[in-house]
Amino acid sequence: MISMYTQQEIIIRYYREGRSQRSISRELQLSRKTVQKHLSEYEESLRTGGKSTCPQPINLSRTPVYNASSRRRLKLTQEVQESIDDFLSLNREKKLHGLSKQQLKKKDILLELQRQGLSIGYTTVCNYIRSKASPGIIPEAFIRQNYSPGVVCEFDWGEIKLYLGESQVRLQLAVFTSAYSNYRYGFIYNRQDTLSFMDSHVRFFEVIGGVFHQMVYDNMRVVVAKYVGAHEKEPTVSLLQLRDHYGFTHRFCNAYRGNEKGHVERSVEYVRRKAFSLHDHFRDIEEAESWLFQTLDRLNAEKQTGTGKTAMEMLEEEKLALGLLPPSRLICCEQLQLRVDKYATVSYRTNRYSVPDHLVGVFVDVAIESNRLDVYYQNERIACHPRSFAKHDWIIDITHYLSTFKKKPGALPQSVALAGNSYLKNLYMQHFQGEPRNFIDLLTYCRDRRISEEKLEESVQHLLSWGKGTVTTEKLRALLGNEGAPENLYREDTICIMAKQQLSELTTLMHQIN
Repeated sequence: MISMYTQQEIIIRYYREGRSQRSISRELQLSRKTVQKHLSEYEESLRTGGKSTCPQPINLSRTPVYNASSRRRLKLTQEVQESIDDFLSLNREKKLHGLSKQQLKKKDILLELQRQGLSIGYTTVCNYIRSKASPGIIPEAFIRQNYSPGVVCEFDWGEIKLYLGESQVRLQLAVFTSAYSNYRYGFIYNRQDTLSFMDSHVRFFEVIGGVFHQMVYDNMRVVVAKYVGAHEKEPTVSLLQLRDHYGFTHRFCNAYRGNEKGHVERSVEYVRRKAFSLHDHFRDIEEAESWLFQTLDRLNAEKQTGTGKTAMEMLEEEKLALGLLPPSRLICCEQLQLRVDKYATVSYRTNRYSVPDHLVGVFVDVAIESNRLDVYYQNERIACHPRSFAKHDWIIDITHYLSTFKKKPGALPQSVALAGNSYLKNLYMQHFQGEPRNFIDLLTYCRDRRISEEKLEESVQHLLSWGKGTVTTEKLRALLGNEGAPENLYREDTICIMAKQQLSELTTLMHQIN
């Protein structure tokens, strides 16, 4: 198609300057048939007064167009249409089974067609899918919003599947997005529970150094306690606690209208794709979250279209309008009182966590956070464990059972306490097999002097490198040093406490007699 300028040049040179069609064709580097065609259409338009039979009446200020009404489709063949119809049918089936979020997008359909070897463009796919839409459905209209700095922040969950070690695990991604700056941040948790929800807000407000005035949520269980009437929703206790401590308001989206949040629906997918599409193998959840933070810092440092600024730069503007952080950090934990069973463990959600063995049968206070569990007895912390999200798991610290092992050394080799620590089990099998008492004395020595496993391993390697016979408790104690033992980590057992009290009473009585 020639341009409007070229069409004007043909007509002006022929009628005003009196040039021949041959010279015009040569000067404008066009074929003579093209020059003749446009001159004929112009003459026909002049004779009919603009009512010519040509596709478009000639106007020197109008861009020329082709008549594509009878053009044959070259790319959108019957085979391509049938393939697209199959994908659309699959989407309808997924929607019927409640899998709306796992439907194929137009972009996904295009990639699948290209994998099948079909040559097709994205615009052609979109136009065909649009033509297949039900004619009675009126497209939804959207209202563009104008946000002020520091006012609105949106929150949502998203699921990710990562390889931690050798196994694939299903984790949850908590994503925050500022409506004004499009600043994104997120954290990784094992579950979408109340503790994770509260902990994510506490950490996010500390990262940005302030509090947004309004938080926007969809109808997730951790924020909506129950529906009151057709549109009103009652917030959960956890959301009320966050509102009270940090001083923000909240807004819920309408049911099944997650798009009303606007930014964060796309942010979950965007962050998940950018962070974990190419890199999904990590040692543990801490390493995965560290990688997420690096990715988010990189994304927030990229210039955005429209503003020409980065999300980090716009967040600095928002910080001037954010609410102040309260002086104290909100403690997000569930507090329970549990009885220690005969295995010196407390049970929480089918999993067992060890405590010192002298507390069998007593009640202890347990504080459960999103990723750890702390045990207290008489206001003193006596155990700290990473929280397990498996079923019927035993989380055991072998140092909690040293007093019992001294009385029952034969129970050590097959104990769950030893099996749960791969390093100590290998150390016992290689150097202390058949000598459980010596091994228990070594563990007691390390516990009393707070010697870490890394320091113990270093000492064992030194002994092996010197080639001085076998590894024994005496050699390791000599190598680690015989400094005075610091204050014990755990309280003395009941017998020791009662003995000291009796001794004190007898001493007082003797002084009174004398």
